[in-house]
Amino acid sequence: MFSKLAYSIFEQSIKEYHVYDSVNQPINNPYPKDKIEHLLYFKNWIDTVQWHYEDIIRDPKIDPVAALTLKRKIDASNQERTDMVEYIDSYFLQKYSHVTVKATAKINSESPAWAIDRLSILALKIYHMNEEATRTDASQDHRDKCQEKLNVLLEQRSDLSTAIDDLLSDIENGDKFMKVYKQMKMYNDDELNPVLYQNKK
Repeated sequence: MFSKLAYSIFEQSIKEYHVYDSVNQPINNPYPKDKIEHLLYFKNWIDTVQWHYEDIIRDPKIDPVAALTLKRKIDASNQERTDMVEYIDSYFLQKYSHVTVKATAKINSESPAWAIDRLSILALKIYHMNEEATRTDASQDHRDKCQEKLNVLLEQRSDLSTAIDDLLSDIENGDKFMKVYKQMKMYNDDELNPVLYQNKK
């Protein structure tokens, strides 16, 4: 099942990031560039770095200049994340381009890659909630509460994985079809963001 493959790669990416646990470390993608595994690893690496950006920027003692620099990095990361989702959807469009869509077929509210995006984020939640549930320096009450949350996240992983695999099966069988809409982010575009285009005058 595709969800199992994707999740295993997300776990690999997260584990390898935490060897050094630095937002500045370079990615070392082990998969060939022409393979979907490469995109999945890259996608989760972006998410993992951004997860830690979000931790850092919430430091109440962060220097304002450093915070602004980090905010710019988060914006760039968001754009890169969106681009990667669209690359993954393009893979599915190509893969299922031969499918004859049934007359009764319906479109899903979410494309396969955006569902996989949620699975990538969920992998990060599970990794870090497990850390909290097993922290030896935390109280038993803290660990118990985190274990309860972890159990919910694991159930969510099961449900989301099933939904992804069902969606891909429906597309493959012609029962559903997919479209890819470019996200058209406006805040990074100096032709669409009023603050940016007014500064160009």
